[in-house]
Amino acid sequence: MSLFQSPYKALVIGASGSIGAAFLKRLQEDPLCETVIPLARTSNQADFISIHLDDEDSISRAALTVKDQGPFDLILVATGVLHGDGFMPEKRLADIDMKVLQETFTANTFGPALLLKHFVPLISARGVMALISAKVGSIEDTRLGGWYSYRASKAALNMLIKTASIELRRQKPEAMVVAIHPGTVISNLSQPFAGGANARPAKIAAEEMLATIQALEAEDSGQFFAYDGQLLPW
Repeated sequence: MSLFQSPYKALVIGASGSIGAAFLKRLQEDPLCETVIPLARTSNQADFISIHLDDEDSISRAALTVKDQGPFDLILVATGVLHGDGFMPEKRLADIDMKVLQETFTANTFGPALLLKHFVPLISARGVMALISAKVGSIEDTRLGGWYSYRASKAALNMLIKTASIELRRQKPEAMVVAIHPGTVISNLSQPFAGGANARPAKIAAEEMLATIQALEAEDSGQFFAYDGQLLPW
């Protein structure tokens, strides 16, 4: 079953991660997807284009590499970090560390900001750029506290997306940029946490998010959606 009703071109940024790989496989299986180009930080596959979110030159080169194959009707950004070597999400203010803040914001906010800068111009007149965010980045929905760096970096990402959508609307009124929450997915990101026990496969999450993206209308640009289509509060 095709995602769209006419031939389309797609990019998957972060295609080596669990969700990105699931997006890539689904698009490769879609007979109406004329082109799907995977971009990732690391991969052993020759057809992947290298991109590093902490290096704007790398992001610029990647955008220039794919530019002539566009414009793209679907750009999926499946990147992000919650924990890493030597650090986990903070439980208390006392746990906040400058190095962790910088690493988290680079992956979740600064890098995606540069992706917006270089890849929004590659969206087709009715295209969609959907970036993975997180419900815990919703300021209104925050009740449990903790996870300072991750929550703040995703809240900042949401603002970037909202603001970019306003500029995009002036240039391409029917094109969209949106934030999307994948839910808890079986991945390296969720594995250390109790919620990971209830995680679902990335294949299912990708199908759900693509169905939500498929149903979007132009007026949905700049909004924050859950994988099931639910509109989330900022």
